[in-house]
Amino acid sequence: MSTRLALVQLMVGASKETNLASARKRVLEAAKNGARIVVLPECFNSPYGTSFFPQYAEPLEGGPSSNALSSMAREAGVYLVGGSFPETGPSNKFYNTCTVWSPSGNRLAVHRKVHLFDIDIPGKQTFKESSVLSAGSEITTFETPFGKIGVGICYDIRFPELAMIAARRGCVAMIYPGAFNTTTGPLHWELLQRARAVDNQIYVAACSPARDTTASYIAWGHSTVVDPMGAVVVKLKEDEDIAYADLDLELLQKTRENIPVTRQRRFDVYPDVSK
Repeated sequence: MSTRLALVQLMVGASKETNLASARKRVLEAAKNGARIVVLPECFNSPYGTSFFPQYAEPLEGGPSSNALSSMAREAGVYLVGGSFPETGPSNKFYNTCTVWSPSGNRLAVHRKVHLFDIDIPGKQTFKESSVLSAGSEITTFETPFGKIGVGICYDIRFPELAMIAARRGCVAMIYPGAFNTTTGPLHWELLQRARAVDNQIYVAACSPARDTTASYIAWGHSTVVDPMGAVVVKLKEDEDIAYADLDLELLQKTRENIPVTRQRRFDVYPDVSK
């Protein structure tokens, strides 16, 4: 059994209305090309940055982005992993939030970014999401006819526990909308995806915004899908584009049979983080 996944590497600008319209166009294009699961990038509706989060934030229920995502999923007839957008949550806290939608337009899952992007690389990159955002506290998965899929957002991929727990709960793939930058991107973007895939013998996909060199935060691009053996199935360049990959359950099963680490773990020696 296989299903086609599409990663929409969207060029994101200052106009939320334009971003939503561009996302709709690309989601419908992906569906016409056979995709059954479509993914948008982190902060698909707004520029990425702490100064932008409060400006573009909106409620989960009835906000323009949620309404647009529901409509896109229904119109395209796909499972839609709606990238992320700045959410105005409970107690007026702000979150970096991914919503997942069914082909009928119903919301299946909500993932609030668990690990906030706080880094300081002297002379290269300093960023502190926690100055504005609050962290989520849930591991997120959703069901499809292809199998159960886990969701993380960008910096979440650096923490192997989320993918380990999702895989041990039956997930066949992890999907990460993400916006690595031109400092961390060339170092770790592909490496982390391949690591999470090999560790857990699952598919891993990461969907970036397209690179805008005029933006205050420059995304790396290079949206990628990695198979359970750690091989790169598809990787885009930095421009707006759509990546397609067929996720094959038979390959996943063969990988686990040939290298049976899922049956060889020694929980008598170390703890099972999924418990």
